[in-house]
This record gives sequence, structure tokens and C-alpha cells, in this order.
Amino acid sequence: MAGPEDTEPLGKRSPAVPAAGLPRVLEAIGTAAYVVDAEGRVLAVNAHAEQLLVRPAERFLGRDAHDLLHRDAHGHPLPRSQCRMRQAFHARLTAQAEEDYFECGDGTLLPVSWMITPYEGGGVEDATLVLLHALRTPESGRRPHADAAPEPMPELQRLALLAETTTRLTSTLDVEEALRRLTELVVPRLADWVVVDLITERDEVWRTAVVHAEGDGLVSHEDLQGPMPPVPEDSPMPLSRALRGVASALAGPRTYQREPDSGIAVEQRRLFKATGIRSAVIAPIRSTRAVLGALTLGRAQDQVDFTTADLPLIEDIARRAGLALDNARLYQRQRKVAETMQNHLLPQMPRVPGLEMTARYLPAPDASQVGGDWYDAFSLSDGATALAVGDVVGHDLEAAAGMAQLRNMLRAYAWAHKEPPSAIVARLDEAVMHITDVSMATMIFARVEERDDCHWELTWTNAGHPPPLLISHDGLAHFLTDGHGILLGTGVRTPRTDASAVLPPGSTLLLYTDGLIEAPGQTLDEGMQHLRRHAASLAHRPLTSFTDQVLRRVRHVRNDDDVALLAVRAPAGA
Repeated sequence: MAGPEDTEPLGKRSPAVPAAGLPRVLEAIGTAAYVVDAEGRVLAVNAHAEQLLVRPAERFLGRDAHDLLHRDAHGHPLPRSQCRMRQAFHARLTAQAEEDYFECGDGTLLPVSWMITPYEGGGVEDATLVLLHALRTPESGRRPHADAAPEPMPELQRLALLAETTTRLTSTLDVEEALRRLTELVVPRLADWVVVDLITERDEVWRTAVVHAEGDGLVSHEDLQGPMPPVPEDSPMPLSRALRGVASALAGPRTYQREPDSGIAVEQRRLFKATGIRSAVIAPIRSTRAVLGALTLGRAQDQVDFTTADLPLIEDIARRAGLALDNARLYQRQRKVAETMQNHLLPQMPRVPGLEMTARYLPAPDASQVGGDWYDAFSLSDGATALAVGDVVGHDLEAAAGMAQLRNMLRAYAWAHKEPPSAIVARLDEAVMHITDVSMATMIFARVEERDDCHWELTWTNAGHPPPLLISHDGLAHFLTDGHGILLGTGVRTPRTDASAVLPPGSTLLLYTDGLIEAPGQTLDEGMQHLRRHAASLAHRPLTSFTDQVLRRVRHVRNDDDVALLAVRAPAGA
């Protein structure tokens, strides 16, 4: 009977040329033995090893011994990180193990003890000698995988798998990504099929994942996914019990051959028939607050059935998956709330005859889709138009709430007091520390109005914020650096000043937050010059295209800050 390695293309093998005396040295050893080079490829093997492992020498030579032989207790390929022999081999140490598993050339699994030691004899250097001893004689102990008695995963492997599960699942807050990682963790290591049924927020069951290991890849079977019938309250069937959070259980095709007691039982019968699963474990996916669904691991090709000894491990994995999915759901729920809140907080642009205005807000990628950056534009009681952009420290709901307080107070002061921008901002600064939750903020507040000569004039004050950028229709761009003062919330009372400038016909005024110009390893001055160059090159674009392209070209892909933009274009000359 040919083993799995016999199908490997010859091109994958590396030639191994043993030293002339090495085979003779090995034949003198009274137990199964082979020698590997510094890369772990077999250089020579003796007749005892050929007989014990049911392979002629040519099926050893040049092959990676780990890939060829080492398996876990279920006959699955053993990860290199869990191989005790591999660790000692790389450290050039003498080591031994009382029990490991090797795959023989006829496809059987053989428990062995081994010892390795660095080897310099026989005319070779940097080699390693491996000695093997069968824990059961071939006649009494060798069994094909199909008849092998199932054995629980060794404790070291179990702990390693649980640690990896915890690390990988808790490092994402995306539900789909968490499910993808869960699938990769258990297939094909524990099973060749994985099925995940999740309970939605409306208490509906959705078969979210049905994935099968095929070759070196994973295949998703969308035809088996989708909505499921409701969970029966008293059904004794394994999936129904798991979805109620009662218990985990073993299952197989015969479990669902009886008369179905519910729609879920009908779907389970269809699943087992379509997948060929012959042995399965079904475990509840729980969080600390609720049952979130069920995890099913199934074996079709693996001929070793699940047993009750496997239940604790699967339950531990499902429990960790439940905590990760619950965190991801809470995060996505918060993000949805924050997104809705942000959409309500960001204002609509007023219609001002003669002026074009547009704005953009881009949330921080790793925050809850909301932050402290903001913009505003509104009409004043004297007919002028107010413009504002600012940044409250933070990237969370607290920052968004502070931003809303600041913006609303600014609107009230600006409407009630017909004063220059510096006076309005001074009032706002005085109030910030006493009647808001804002610890610190920057902002630009400006007013723009049409003069008697039909030109538009901008008057502004700057409280610690990056300066506005004015771009002429011909592509001349410069920053408006006058009117600069300290940021809000410091408690320091210093006079604030105003500055003014005429907006040339067809020119574009750009107000922005520092998230646009910040980048890892780049100074703010470098970011500002980067903005100036790109904005100048886009001066001829329509205002919406200008704004979108500035945001796309200038904001660094690794910037983790949110961004607010407010662009105003003066009318072209007659």
C-alpha cells in the first residue's frame, strides 16, 4: 500500500548524497536509525528503520524527515512549532522522548520513542543521528488510521492550541474576520469540516459558515449557509440543545435519521448528507451574557471518530470564540451608534448665493467611527456666513460629545453677538473650562461676506489650529498664517487677533484638521507643503472633485487620525 508521500512530485525532493561510510555505520546499530543533514533531510537509513517504517531507503533519502514522518496522535501532520525533536535538532542537543507518532509507508500510525544526538562520524559534518524504538510491535501495535483507537490530544498541544485560539480571536474586532480565524484554527487540525450557526440580535439562527478542508486550502459552501428554522424549546437533538446553551454533544448521520422533531433537525440531516460527515462534535458558543450560537466540527475523511474525551477541548475553543464574537459585536454596535451620532452632528452646508461650499469627514480607521474633528458653516444675524473647523482631543464618543458642545456654543455666541471672530472665540474659550467636558481643542473661526465691490472678504482668528490654505484659480497656493493664537482650554487669557484677506475670483479656501497632514515619520511642515502642492495642482477641478482628490492624495494611508475638510470657492470674475 502506497503512503501519502509517494504522491509527492520528485521536484520537491532535495538530493542527498551520504558519505561513503555512513550506511555501513548505521547497519552496525542494532535498532532503527537514520541520519539527517543540517537542514533535516535524510542522508542515510538502516535496514531496521526501513522495516519498521515500511519504506525502502529511496523513499527516505533527500526527504525532510519531519514532513515525511512526524504526526500527532490522530495522524495529522505535526506543526513544526510543536515538534520536540525539531527543537532539539536546531539547538544541536542530545534529547529523547518517550512517545511520539510516526507515519509509516503503508499509511499506518506507529507510536515510537526516540533519541537524537549530534553526529560527526562516517565522513559527514553537522549531521544528526536519530534512533527509534517501537512502543508496540508491528504485529500487535500497528493499526491503520481507519481502525486506530482515538486518543485525546496531548496536554502540551491542547494548551498550545488554546493559547493560539485566544491570541488570534481576541486580536480582531470584526465578526467575519474572527470567524475566518476560528475556521483556520480548527480545520484541518481537529476536523475536515467546520459549521458555525449564530443567533442574530433578533433571535434568528443563521448558518454563517460551512467550510471544508480540500488539499491545502479551505472551501466555503455557501449553498449550505443561510437562515435556519427557530430553535425548539424542548428538543433533545444536539444542535437544538447547543443553541439553547444546554450542553455539547457528539453526533453523526444516525443521530438525524429518526423522524425529525423540528425544522433544525431537517437542516441537520441535509448537512450530514451533503458533507459526508460521519462523526461530529456540536458545542454551544457562549459569551458571559448570552448564547451566541453553536460550533460544529465534523470528520468525513478522517476515519477517527470524536469521543467524549474530545468534548472539553472543543468546548474551550467554543467558549473563547464566544468571548471574541461578543466583543466584536459590541464594538460593531458601538460603531453603528457612533456613526449615526456623527451623521446627525455634522451639519448641512448652507446655501449662500455666489459661493460654493462642500465638506468631508473621514473617521479614524481604528476608532469607533467618530471623533473630535468637526466643521461647521452657518448664516449669521447680520447676513455674513460663518465658517469653522476644529479638533477636540480624542477619538471616541466623549470627544464627539465635546465637539457637539463646542459647536453649539459657538453658534449661539456668533448669532447673538455681532462681534469679530476673535471676540467670539475669546468668549468660547472662557466658557469651555466651566460648562463643557472639553479638556483642550483647536479651531479656526471665520466669517465671509460680500463687499460692495462684489469681492468676497474673509475675516478669521486661529486658536492653535493649522492655518487655512488659499488657492487661486491659476494654482498659486499660500497659507493664511496671520491671526494665530493659543488653543482653547489652557486657562491662559491672552488677547486674540483677527486677520482678513480678499478671496480672488475663482479661488478656493480650504479649512482642514491636522489628520490631513500628519503622517508617520513626517513633520507637520512637510505635511503642509505636501498639501499645498497637491491642492495647487487641483485648483482647476470642480469643488467636489477638488475636495475628494485632496483627501485621497494627501491623507497618509497609515494615519490613524480622523479628518475634517471644509472647502469654499469664490465666484469667478465677470
